[in-house]
Amino acid sequence: MPTKSRSYYGRPIVKGHIWEDYIALYLFVGGLSGASAALGAVARARKRNFLARSCTISAAGGAAISAALLIADLGNPERFLHMLRVVKITSPMNVGTWILSAFGITTGIAAALEMFGSHGKIQTVAGLGSAILGLPLSTYTAVLIADTATPAWHEARAELPLVFAASAALSAGAWNSLFLSRHDAAVCRRLMVGAGVCELIAHRRMVQRLGALLGEPYSIGKAGRYAKTARGLTVTAVLTTALFGKRSRVAAAGAALAALGGALCERFSVFHAGTQSAADPKYVVDHQRAAGQRNS
Repeated sequence: MPTKSRSYYGRPIVKGHIWEDYIALYLFVGGLSGASAALGAVARARKRNFLARSCTISAAGGAAISAALLIADLGNPERFLHMLRVVKITSPMNVGTWILSAFGITTGIAAALEMFGSHGKIQTVAGLGSAILGLPLSTYTAVLIADTATPAWHEARAELPLVFAASAALSAGAWNSLFLSRHDAAVCRRLMVGAGVCELIAHRRMVQRLGALLGEPYSIGKAGRYAKTARGLTVTAVLTTALFGKRSRVAAAGAALAALGGALCERFSVFHAGTQSAADPKYVVDHQRAAGQRNS
């Protein structure tokens, strides 16, 4: 870690978040759940019923786990309910709470009807609703953390939603491919390859645009280790899926697990990069000084 400097008594200038790793895990599960719902709607429209069923049930399970993770971090279920007392469009956290709640309801209904074999109008409407809500659920967390004063997050506000969207699509394709035959998982494999490449490009673009100073937290400490692992696993998943996924079920399953690991490590890397940049004053002071010199 770089030496803390350039502030009174060596203390951080910006107040760092107080979130536990529960939130980093929520970033992953919420993205997987939301992207699964969207993928399920596409599968239903294409009459790929096995994929649609897997995605719908996965989305509902992810919604339940996401709510549990948020409540665990809050420490009290009542705090979650308190956030639903108002609607504040300017607050990403408030909007996100409403999105997750509505997503949980619609996805729960769709999954319940799916398991009972009821594919009527209610199931169609619920599935469509969960798919529509799943898209912002996959990316609102990027907006939420970028809306803070944390340097490595705030200055990456243009790319973080793209990184999170690609990561969510990658994890959704990988997870649902594990429960399907090679033929039925063809859509998932194509999604994994495309989303994996997009995630790698978006992450690289983000770090490059942040520059040597603010890009540093993504390459040092815990964040750096997670980022390096994420890149290795994602590259392995993309190449294995593209070369052997269609021919070998074992290779396809291994690639899917690698993709899930890569997406998970990507979220933890972003989470810890923010923690590290808030803890060291140089990321605030030196960045502001450089910005001032450019504007002078």
